[in-house]
Amino acid sequence: MRSLPSSWQRCVATLVLGLSLVAGCSGGGEKPPPGGPDGGGSPDGGGGPGPSGCLGEEFLTSLERDHLLVGAQMEDGTARSAPFDVHYLYIAGGLFDSNDACGSCRNNCTSNGASCALGGCAWWGCWQDTTEAPGEYVRGFASRATERGQIPFITYYQHLLGSGVGEGQPQLGALDDLAVMRRYLADWRFTLKQVGTSRALLHIEPDLWGYLQFFSNGDPRSVAARVASANGTDCAGFDDNAAGLARCMVAMARKYAPNAKVGLHASPWATKQDVYLNTQASFDVVGEANKVADFLLALGAADTDFVVVEASDRDAGYYDSIGEDTWWDANNTRLPHFRQAFTWARALSERMRKPNFWWQLPVGNMSLPNNDQHWRDNRVDYFFAHTAEVAAAHAVGFSFGAGEGQQTTPETDNGNLVNRVRLYDETGGQPACVH
Repeated sequence: MRSLPSSWQRCVATLVLGLSLVAGCSGGGEKPPPGGPDGGGSPDGGGGPGPSGCLGEEFLTSLERDHLLVGAQMEDGTARSAPFDVHYLYIAGGLFDSNDACGSCRNNCTSNGASCALGGCAWWGCWQDTTEAPGEYVRGFASRATERGQIPFITYYQHLLGSGVGEGQPQLGALDDLAVMRRYLADWRFTLKQVGTSRALLHIEPDLWGYLQFFSNGDPRSVAARVASANGTDCAGFDDNAAGLARCMVAMARKYAPNAKVGLHASPWATKQDVYLNTQASFDVVGEANKVADFLLALGAADTDFVVVEASDRDAGYYDSIGEDTWWDANNTRLPHFRQAFTWARALSERMRKPNFWWQLPVGNMSLPNNDQHWRDNRVDYFFAHTAEVAAAHAVGFSFGAGEGQQTTPETDNGNLVNRVRLYDETGGQPACVH
């Protein structure tokens, strides 16, 4: 695994006048006991078909799709210019200072002591015209995507910035801070209410579950978290630990956003072995995937609909510029390569009995000059050229987006992603089931 404070550090949001967001060991262990590691849920970890079956077909059919979804984090103009299936939004900012969301951005609404009256506070609920009711940032996004026939995909990454502590182990300590968790769970409720009855995909807290596994003994119930004590309205009956937190957040999504699909995030470095950077042929990729899957099942992932995976938060060309090699070999002859990553994702899904969704894939391409917002990478072209491989690894979709403000975006890649999406649509897309 690479350094937690830098190389795998999640991008943080940069608020500009409150209106823009810049996303801004080997061995597999034993299978979990019936019902998952804690004995809850269904015997197979989610009720899906067996490992040899097709995990994504039912998921896609429920969304009235017959092919792997393609999407991006992008401007509305780009979303209108090509037949994307998914438009995703990254929510990452501070929390409101009160115990519940304010009713008006202009009246007594603050975040970290700063007024939201002019749209300049850290809380995402006022990143809009402040004459609008709080939450338009999400409501309007979901509405516009739906009107275009696209599925809104919302990544909720609020705990780190909302807690105001450092990433990794300090963040886990903040899970036991009653004042933080009271506002955090109220913010999650408010977010879900903005989604309402819209059909959507909800992605809960990338990295948080990975850090939990990395710094715990493998049992999320051993990590204290204020859950029922912080939100008796929605979380009464859930344990005050990390597993209780994940389970309550999923239950809240079912309650307040009943038509949404919900997924937790799987981190390839959570076992202290970075699968995506492995160069050893003897490395037990499946065993590492099983460890992550078992941890997520212990969190309550049997009650989710899909699991989110990613490749890298930045373009490979950018990482080259700071002295780090993150390339995957497109010929699949030299590790690390794409086949290794797909093997990990497939094993993860089969253990969990949940399809996976690739998120925040780098947007760069090999024709770019390798400078700010124009970096080289090979993920866009590989994924579109090998959609059957993606589907065979139990994916139901793949999406692209800059994980940091200097990275290539769909607006700076010379039209490569848009052209790929158009061609994908013209050829009918990739069915989920590969026989």
